[in-house]
Amino acid sequence: MAHRLEPLVIRHTHRLPVPLGPEGRGGGAARRFDAALMSVGFKLSASLMEQLSGLAEETVVDTAVRTLDTVREMTGDHVRHNVYFVDFPANVPDTYDFWARCLVDALADDASRQSTLARLSTGVLDLLTLPSYGNYRHTYAEMLAAHDELIAAAGDRMTVLHPGGGADDEVTALYLALAGSTTPLGEDGLRDLGALAGHCADGPQPEAIPVREARAVINLARLGAGADLLLDTVTDVLRLACALSDGDVSLVEPTRFRSLSRPVRRALIAGLDAVVAAAPAKLADVTAHREAFKRLGERLHPHEYPGRPHAADVFAVARGEKEARSFDSHVEELLGRNDVTGAVRLLTAAPGKLFRSLDRLLRVCRTQDERDAVVAAAGQVAPQVSGRVLLSVREHFHNRARETGDRRVFVNGLGRAWVTADTRLPVPAPERERLTAVLDTETRSRLPEPDHLLIDPGILDVALPLSGRATATGLGVLPRGSLSPVDGELLRFFVHWKQTEHRTDYDLSALMLDASYATVSWLSYTALSDVGGAHSGDITDAPDGASEFIDLRLDAVRGTFIVPQVNIYAGEGFEVVEESFFGFMLRDAEQRGRPFEPRTVRMKSELRGPGRVALPLVFLRGSDGRWYAKWLHLYLRGAPHANRVEGNRVSVATLVRGIVERDHLTVRYLTGLMTDRATAVTIWDGASVPAGPVTYIGRERPDGLHPDSLVITPENLRALIPG
Repeated sequence: MAHRLEPLVIRHTHRLPVPLGPEGRGGGAARRFDAALMSVGFKLSASLMEQLSGLAEETVVDTAVRTLDTVREMTGDHVRHNVYFVDFPANVPDTYDFWARCLVDALADDASRQSTLARLSTGVLDLLTLPSYGNYRHTYAEMLAAHDELIAAAGDRMTVLHPGGGADDEVTALYLALAGSTTPLGEDGLRDLGALAGHCADGPQPEAIPVREARAVINLARLGAGADLLLDTVTDVLRLACALSDGDVSLVEPTRFRSLSRPVRRALIAGLDAVVAAAPAKLADVTAHREAFKRLGERLHPHEYPGRPHAADVFAVARGEKEARSFDSHVEELLGRNDVTGAVRLLTAAPGKLFRSLDRLLRVCRTQDERDAVVAAAGQVAPQVSGRVLLSVREHFHNRARETGDRRVFVNGLGRAWVTADTRLPVPAPERERLTAVLDTETRSRLPEPDHLLIDPGILDVALPLSGRATATGLGVLPRGSLSPVDGELLRFFVHWKQTEHRTDYDLSALMLDASYATVSWLSYTALSDVGGAHSGDITDAPDGASEFIDLRLDAVRGTFIVPQVNIYAGEGFEVVEESFFGFMLRDAEQRGRPFEPRTVRMKSELRGPGRVALPLVFLRGSDGRWYAKWLHLYLRGAPHANRVEGNRVSVATLVRGIVERDHLTVRYLTGLMTDRATAVTIWDGASVPAGPVTYIGRERPDGLHPDSLVITPENLRALIPG
């Protein structure tokens, strides 16, 4: 069972559970394993190589087969990436010449000549009706034959795999880390947690499960295993019901509840009854999700359980037959009477709500006494507020000092983004600064005393993962707002998708903007080439999977920003297709190789968000002349069909501006607070590491760290967020 979950351990931790097996002479197999890993940009650490070399060869080979399948999928090398133009990026034709060639081919074909002439007579010609447009004209093998072998370069990515413990121990440790996370997990993280929770239902459990969505997924697994449910609010039961129906446990999107078996109905009714019996005031939580509870009641049949009167009260409140006034309504009543002090006094009973309301409270204050009361209340309850909320509010007020009051960018929990006018009054500077001091002091007090702190400067501009939905599953993916240098001469984006049922056409495009976010040019199926750039060609159907690429010479790019995007022209959405992912590669100018080379992949992320236009990241030219990637993870609603880069230039530029010009709270902020408490601080030079235990914070775990070291990398960066 643990072996089945081994890929999750590798993906989340970059550790390989050391297999159990007889001792032997596995050195040769281990070296072959290492060589195979290097072909896809991975490598065994020295200590892992040593441990594998002491095992029997058969054990090493079995481990290698499983691991190679996992890491190939991590880079996107598990599929065949063909291109429309066989020798891309060379010899990409002019767009209109290419279209004319497709038309000539259609007229020369007896099977398509008459229908093509008929369409031409109307004055309009659909490219999709031309036989040679949109479909591969050569096999994958023929494409490979057209390209030289990849020339190895020192800058090729090399991700090191380190030794872990036994498979069961590693699976348990990963479960505890995900279940006890102080920040919400993304969709894929919740799915992985569900798989782990089922395996670990009878084992150790985290001291606390701070995130409600995680609790729902764990309860689903515990229900299946016959274990006790972990419930303390009626909303926990509602989330579990959503999980049982494969719905949205975050409760953002409505769930269509399925019919439930009698044992499941009995368990949910018992859970509701126990929660309300222990704390009747929790009935007030029903009003926030009244409609969902009404629909759930239709499935649970509470009238069949006369011995559960408290559960019946839940649905009576949902139907409006019983009053249970919410906490928020009391607050709104006080604010409606302009009683800010009274509202603040009430909100101290709900510290998280108070902190989320600070901006609004300070804007409606009419006197200095009221503003003083708000700040004083924040200082009073700060120790009771979660670290994630502290940091989110800290980031918010920092940016409030910089905002011009023009437009606001909103991003919901699913990554869907939109822009509205900013009509808010400013927050008074003195109160903003006093609150910032409160937040810094409280955050500093919660951070660990790291003794010897070893910092990789490459991680300092990585944004703190205050929400798992501000990122995506994949390799080399960083949270929204993170900034990382791009060191290479050739930048190549790629997208791959495989439709589930209907013809699906995704279009990879790149929009170039100047320093004022105005359009300079773009690359897409309507503009196959530009100065220093080329598009691999439009694929319009993907029953067996399809890929598109864009190649750019960074020194030839006109403009300040490069915005890659994936537009859904027709067919299934990102959440419907069997598979879809985006990534980018970096190469030296003289490197050859196939259009897709896993060793050159710097980032590969899943595309599974809402909307019809995906914006994974933006590349920007810094004041030092270097290029940087800033991570977006955004989705635009787009049009139902025929989305094109030309049609969304303005909205894309506005969103990019909102993210680029926002200061996200980064690792630099937390390490700055931690240095005050460290006995020693060392900036890692990429070579030697200290002999003793350290707290290491960096992009990748260095080889040779003391085994008692605490290691924080992007894979477990959420562990840096204080509770």
